[in-house]
Amino acid sequence: MSPTTLNISLVAMGLIPSLAWLYFFSKKDCHPEPKNLVAQTFLMGIIISPLAILFQFSFAQLASTVTGTSQALAQNSSYFFLWAAAVEEIIKFYAVRMLILKNPEFDEPVDAMIYMITAGLGFAAMENILVMFRVFPDGAQATLATWALRFTGATLLHALSSGLMGYFLAMSWFFRDHGKKLVVIGFIMATIFHFTFNVFLSAFENRVTGLVYSTSLLMVMAFLVSILFDKIKERHTKTTPTLAVESPNIEVSNSNVVTTISNKTINLLK
Repeated sequence: MSPTTLNISLVAMGLIPSLAWLYFFSKKDCHPEPKNLVAQTFLMGIIISPLAILFQFSFAQLASTVTGTSQALAQNSSYFFLWAAAVEEIIKFYAVRMLILKNPEFDEPVDAMIYMITAGLGFAAMENILVMFRVFPDGAQATLATWALRFTGATLLHALSSGLMGYFLAMSWFFRDHGKKLVVIGFIMATIFHFTFNVFLSAFENRVTGLVYSTSLLMVMAFLVSILFDKIKERHTKTTPTLAVESPNIEVSNSNVVTTISNKTINLLK
């Protein structure tokens, strides 16, 4: 296999898990988002991911200097896991904030979850690509095993943690006076979930035990996020007609009402 073919293959392996999960979660939206905007959000997640690496490396270096331990040890501490989770969740949120929140296509609450998941999967794709290049020298078997674990583990983790934060962003449409608080709560919840997953993977001497705990956590969260999707769509269906009736002097369609809510939500998050 030529170097070019090998590089393309490893990049493809990194992208496939994210694209597969993106296809799965996109089916949760009854009104599919424009493909070009979804692609831009996915790419933004990829582009912005090096910032997380920079912040995490800086933290590990600082912790190593302060504590007098090696960077490898610092990167395996609970403090680092918490920092890493927080940094990654806030970066994924800002990818959506910069690209989506002012876009007119962001016209219904469930879009918040869809775009957050999309950015999260873009972020995961870059992680996967880097990991594929790192483990390939260990052999094809190790590469395939790592790929399978990341497909069902870390990639899904990013989708679910971003979806959880997206839910609270979506809820800010309905509770406009508490928009910022809801986003902060979403950030905290997503960070705790992300942190717990990482701890489960590394806290046990037996790696199988860690995989069992982390996989169980993902299954519970996948079920929860699925319910949250349904709750947001149900609330939107019930609320939109009411909003239209409460404005009898203004003849607008439901989509315009939602756009108005979106604009107010954006103002709250500025």
